[in-house]
Amino acid sequence: MASNADKQTLHNLVTVLKRLEATTSRLEDIAEFSEGKFGKRRNSSSSVNTITNNPAASAVHASAPPPPPPVAETPRSVTAFDEIVVEGKLKPFVELTKGFAPSVLVEQVFLFAEELNVLRTVLLTAASCKKPDQKAFGELLTPLQGAIEAVTRAKEAARKERDWFNHLTVVSEGAPCVGWVTIEPKPGPYINDMKDSTMFYVNRVLKEFKEKDARHADWVRGYIAILDEMKRYVMEYHTTGLTWNANGVSVSEFKAQSSVSNTGAGAPPPPPPPPPPPIGIAPAAAAAPVPKAGGVEAVFAEINRGESVTKGLRKVDKNEMTHKNPELRASSVVPPKSPSPGKAKPPARPVKPQALKAQKPPKCALEGNKWMIEYQENVPSLEISDTEISHTVNLFQCKNTTVIVKGKVNAVTLVNCTKTSVLVESVISSISITKSPSFALQITGAAPTIQVDSTDSGQVYLSKACLNTEIVTAKCSSLNISIPVEGEEEGIFGEQPVPEMLKTVIKDGKLVTTVVEHAG
Repeated sequence: MASNADKQTLHNLVTVLKRLEATTSRLEDIAEFSEGKFGKRRNSSSSVNTITNNPAASAVHASAPPPPPPVAETPRSVTAFDEIVVEGKLKPFVELTKGFAPSVLVEQVFLFAEELNVLRTVLLTAASCKKPDQKAFGELLTPLQGAIEAVTRAKEAARKERDWFNHLTVVSEGAPCVGWVTIEPKPGPYINDMKDSTMFYVNRVLKEFKEKDARHADWVRGYIAILDEMKRYVMEYHTTGLTWNANGVSVSEFKAQSSVSNTGAGAPPPPPPPPPPPIGIAPAAAAAPVPKAGGVEAVFAEINRGESVTKGLRKVDKNEMTHKNPELRASSVVPPKSPSPGKAKPPARPVKPQALKAQKPPKCALEGNKWMIEYQENVPSLEISDTEISHTVNLFQCKNTTVIVKGKVNAVTLVNCTKTSVLVESVISSISITKSPSFALQITGAAPTIQVDSTDSGQVYLSKACLNTEIVTAKCSSLNISIPVEGEEEGIFGEQPVPEMLKTVIKDGKLVTTVVEHAG
């Protein structure tokens, strides 16, 4: 017969085995739950043996949480951009705009804020990567270029908003300020140039709303403050150009690392997150809930749609009207209308997107006695030196380009050029500018005639030999002429605007037109 001590030992052993079995079963259930309902048990017997042999280690391993993924520290140049530009100036500017401006201006300001958000992505990439080649750098700047174009398109789409068009133009003229990332070795003055291009329209806003609403003055000052703070940030962190990380990875590796999930090995990566809202902007208010189908709420929801409630209706033909056709009232059925032969509308011709249109190659060549300068874009200095008196210089479809014409030529023409500057020595015939907004023209010698047609925002600098020049304008606005100040040293100009407003009265049966001059 077993003693009491042996019975007690056997009882303790059975108790230990039962506890181990319960622990093993619990761990197996946890493993199956984590693998999903299609998971398989892996090496159940070895797991039982391992847990049985070392239950304490298994319990610690099961209870320990997985280590958190490492969090990359945001570079100082990026956090400084957030502090100086975004938090300091952009957020107050956006809130002020939302407080008093119409939806067209609010939407454009949102696009401008999104543009700065894209610039922040470029700064983050530069702080983490070594300097790429031109092709990779161009691909990195593609979203930034698209953001600038979106701000400009918002202005062009709202030309009917005459009371707010100067505001829209202020934002549009300053939007290219983010292009400093492409300027070396002095990006700071580039931001100053963008600021100067906005000042004409800034002064218009200040003059128009001087006695009406002080918020407009605060608004333009807030926008200029963004440009000033951006210049301060650039001068401190990117003095000689966009700063790259010499010890960083390539741009392609950085993009790949950003897209890879921090999940465990072998697990499929999750879908990419939705794009973040523009920095410094609160998300738009949620749309009103759609009422349930049927009932009075649905009827009022349809009525509240406004003019679009009748969008899907068509005009009823006379042969389908029951009050004009008694035979239709008897049958209560309107026969289907057969299409008339030869009256079918042709299919609308699809418009080719601007992005898919072929970009013609730049051209700069002498053809006979004509210099043909076409499709030049972002060329800081294009010099034409081998000129003769019989030559004419023709510029067409140039953008952000400076052309220097040496010597004396017969004539100079600009057609469909944007933000193009021309420096001319002397012209025998005339200088003609047509549909070329934001141009700049400087004449160091003499030119008898300057013709400007259908052009907004232009600057003309005349020499002392050009004081007898005849200037003819038609359908132009914001055109300024800078004349040398008598008695001052060379390079000192006095700016005078070309009148835009005319007054016409009837005198003795004839129209008499005079220029309206504004004092002050």
